[in-house]
Amino acid sequence: MAELMTLAEAVRNLVRDGDTVALEGFTHLIPVAAGQEIIRQGRRDLTLVRMTPDIVYDQLIGAGCARKLIFSWGGNPGVGSLHRFRDAVEHAWPAPLEIEEHSHAGMANRYVAGASGLPFAVLRGYVGTDLVDQTDTIKPITCPFTGEKLTAVPAINPDVTVIHAQRADRAGNVQVWGLLGVQKEAVLAAKRSLVTVEEIVDELAPVPGAITLPTWAVTAVAEVPGGAHPSYAQDYSERDNDYYQAWDEISRDRERFTQWLEQNVLDTAGSAR
Repeated sequence: MAELMTLAEAVRNLVRDGDTVALEGFTHLIPVAAGQEIIRQGRRDLTLVRMTPDIVYDQLIGAGCARKLIFSWGGNPGVGSLHRFRDAVEHAWPAPLEIEEHSHAGMANRYVAGASGLPFAVLRGYVGTDLVDQTDTIKPITCPFTGEKLTAVPAINPDVTVIHAQRADRAGNVQVWGLLGVQKEAVLAAKRSLVTVEEIVDELAPVPGAITLPTWAVTAVAEVPGGAHPSYAQDYSERDNDYYQAWDEISRDRERFTQWLEQNVLDTAGSAR
């Protein structure tokens, strides 16, 4: 059953050095505040997982939290590259970063396999790409019924999955709606899970298209209004496009990035979501 905690308490209790950590969200509901709390608490040697790592992963990598990244696309959405990610891959700064690249379909199927308790997923993906030659976790497999050549990818079972949602009730049931990615599957696949929410309410009123993660599927819930900023939370906040634009310049330079990190994340009195 989910326990209500502060964000700092939840990260302290759930995220450990060396863990495999997935911070999932797609376009909106990206758990930026939780990612920055992981940085503040100095976690190291993490294997970060996400279908579409964006600026919060750039921040985690630049802060030295990551040892490996498992992903299918990475970038500053609508702007350009992730410069701290590039620096880590190309120049091992602030530390070497191992990468494991998949397709979107491959990553989604890996989460589904993990959530289903299966060891791997099978799909018709990767045909015509060189990912099979570059990524050890992509293997050909022959269908025992038709003889068709398919592709197998191993399940993802994060030690911790972190997502942001609109709200939860006091029993720890979580309600999320709008544009969804693989948040549900990522939570169900994980050993432990943390959900930050815009608000905690007495009762979850029905919302068209919403899904509910039951309290037994969630380890901890933390109330963090604005916890998805600079992404948005549908019906609660707007996307901060200026932040994404500004990040391109901030992240290009190591010294400027380090100064930004000190002022906006590590200095808790001045940290911004």
